[in-house]
Amino acid sequence: MTTLSTGLPPAAAQLDSVARLARQLRVDSIRATTAAGSGHPTSSMSAADLAAMLLTRHLRCDWSDPTRQDNDYFVLSKGHASPLLYAMYRAVGVIDEEELLSTYRRGGRLEGHPTPRLPWVPVATGSLGQGIAYAAGIALAGRALPDDPYRVWVLCGDGELAEGSVWEALDKAGLHRLDNLTVIVDVNRLGQTGPTEYGWDLDVYAARMRAFGASVLEIDGHDLAEIDEALETAKTADRPTVILARTVKGAGYPPVADSPNWHGKPLPEAMARDAISMLGGATDLRVEGPLPQDRDGEAGPESFAHHVPSPAVPLVRAPSYQVGERVATRKAYGNALLALGDQDPDVVVLDGEVGNSTGSQEFERAHPERYFQMYISEQQLVAAAVGLAARGWRPYAATFAAFLSRAHDFLRMTAIDGPAVRMAGSHCGVEIGADGPSQMGLEDLAMMRALHGSTVLYPCDATSAAKLTVAMNGLSGISYLRTTRGAYPVLYRPEEDFPIGGSKLWGEGADDVATLVGAGVTLHECLDAATELAHDGLAVRVLDLYSIKPVDAVALRACAEQTPLLITVEDHRPEGGIGEAVASALADVPCRLRHLAVRDLPGSDSTAHNLAAAGIDSRSIAAAVRESAH
Repeated sequence: MTTLSTGLPPAAAQLDSVARLARQLRVDSIRATTAAGSGHPTSSMSAADLAAMLLTRHLRCDWSDPTRQDNDYFVLSKGHASPLLYAMYRAVGVIDEEELLSTYRRGGRLEGHPTPRLPWVPVATGSLGQGIAYAAGIALAGRALPDDPYRVWVLCGDGELAEGSVWEALDKAGLHRLDNLTVIVDVNRLGQTGPTEYGWDLDVYAARMRAFGASVLEIDGHDLAEIDEALETAKTADRPTVILARTVKGAGYPPVADSPNWHGKPLPEAMARDAISMLGGATDLRVEGPLPQDRDGEAGPESFAHHVPSPAVPLVRAPSYQVGERVATRKAYGNALLALGDQDPDVVVLDGEVGNSTGSQEFERAHPERYFQMYISEQQLVAAAVGLAARGWRPYAATFAAFLSRAHDFLRMTAIDGPAVRMAGSHCGVEIGADGPSQMGLEDLAMMRALHGSTVLYPCDATSAAKLTVAMNGLSGISYLRTTRGAYPVLYRPEEDFPIGGSKLWGEGADDVATLVGAGVTLHECLDAATELAHDGLAVRVLDLYSIKPVDAVALRACAEQTPLLITVEDHRPEGGIGEAVASALADVPCRLRHLAVRDLPGSDSTAHNLAAAGIDSRSIAAAVRESAH
């Protein structure tokens, strides 16, 4: 085993050592993918010189302690090049030969695209166009908040520059002058089916990136001296740096180099043996790169306050409201954020330029240093929240529920072993009235319920909204709070508790002919319907299903056994919302179910007219009970 270490600017001998490491990274990428019978060796080979120089001389990391807060981050945005990442991990000694050659095997840590199952991977990547966005969020924590002097390095491919999320990320990186962020673009000109949008025309990319406020360096991605100089220059820049590196896909093995036919294809065994031989054979080089404490001369504040996230979430007292006062749940969300900010210094808030509507503006006024305006860029809103969470902060992010659909892919990827993020969506359903269908969040419950490990909450009043907002602070994974635009009466006293996975039952009796299941605005409609039906001598109970996921299956089963009919009522499309959550919970329980939801295309009108037109107002609910009771 030969050990490589960092030192003074590289002499010829040192460059030769890095070149040998680059060859090893190529060889290991080939070995791993051929053994697996799957993967992307050529996409890994194009970036091997970039990775070797970064690993040897610039990426400051104590590999023995991935929890060190001052470690640099390396984000592999082109996640299909995971064989290169795993070859890097072998070179620094955190995985061994056996694990490398078991890449993509069931139960292993080395998956087709990297995930946080590996402690050196901060976020799951592989859905192209996301790595830069996450990296910008991590870098934002290092510059806008008291934090350690780490740097964030992200390697992406040129094909993913066609994704809009890349430009949202660069826009915010430039806006915040994230001088601790370096984006390395592996411009190998070939995508999955042929040439990328601009091939090797680095000038086109450079002009666009400079327009977003980045410092841009154009280099030969196989010239080690140029790579070293560019990486060193990036560390002293006063803004984010983008290194455009012209490379060759499959570099190092001429039979596949710059060929459009080898994307995502492992080399057959005979070709792999030939390639490995041509590259000098399998080697066992080890890298001892720079450590976090060796940061002399790098750009950034002269001193840093160390952010040590609290291991325990503090108990926070939620705002209280009096029964009967009219308060919108989006306002209660904002007031709860203010309480969280006052009592938990690790809480940060992000908003998509609608803070005066979502309620987030209250936090901005009181704690501007922990408030981040992401403007109308919902993908970066989520990505920045994830980046901040990766640094130990507890982020809350809000926008209109309808607009969160733009960021669903980021939420989907975050659900892969990602950190805890708390989302809030306001202006839901036909209840918003005159703004029309483009603004009505009618699919959000389905979208959020479908995420792995998510929690989905839908409070009906200010008390429950405030309590649930505070409760989200202690949840893992993705949590989502659905809030209502209009002001509705407070139903619950301040001392009422709202456990996650619970519900609240109203007015149950032995003679109930139905259970009305609602949440949010429809809970109020259900209660009004119950009052109307009582005048007709029809007794019904109402279940406030404020926790949509996890759902209170015990309460639902009890109601199904005790009443002959359950009617679910939701201001949402029938697919994927409350009705289907209830039906799933009662799949093995013999019962009658009826599902009232927004089935037609709504229009601009008053709240009352919209609810009636959708068949989810109190009169429609009462009529449904009468029809079914006879």
